[in-house]
Amino acid sequence: MTTEPNVFTRAMVDWLPFVEPVAEADLSERQIAALMDPARIKRDYFRLLARDADALEHRTRTDKDIFYNTDGGAPRAERELAAAAVSRFNGCIYCASVHARFAATYAKREADIDRLLAEGIGADLGERWNAIVAASVALTAIPMTFGPEHVTRLRAAGMDDLAVADVIQGAAFFNWANRLMLSLGGAVIKG
Repeated sequence: MTTEPNVFTRAMVDWLPFVEPVAEADLSERQIAALMDPARIKRDYFRLLARDADALEHRTRTDKDIFYNTDGGAPRAERELAAAAVSRFNGCIYCASVHARFAATYAKREADIDRLLAEGIGADLGERWNAIVAASVALTAIPMTFGPEHVTRLRAAGMDDLAVADVIQGAAFFNWANRLMLSLGGAVIKG
């Protein structure tokens, strides 16, 4: 039995596709290579995206560079915060749960992340995190509403150009990823 979750949470949430993913046994060598992580073979979302191995590989490389590149820039927690804020704004309960868990783990700010999930993008998380949320949501809502004032606010909160770029990339990527995920399936709680 599965049910659709109706609240944002850091708890584990599953995702079920509307379209049948490639069966594990039917994945080609090219599709497996495009997954870039053997654990992804078990996940319906990635096996569904494996139908276009080239696109999946580019998507995965982009994701890994935004969230795992440690050559300066924003701390991992703040990249995850951008993704969680965008996911909360877009209504993607699945992505919000994943990235909220990462943000809470890396920042050790569980109460603030829970406040973002419960209250939404207007929750007061302190100026630096408020600046990240505001910039991420402006870019997500209508990209033209994102402007120099968001960059100025991020810089005033102590971010250098590389950190600002990380926040922008995390937000832009997850705006796209949420819309793709919401189009291809839905969050569920199995039980």
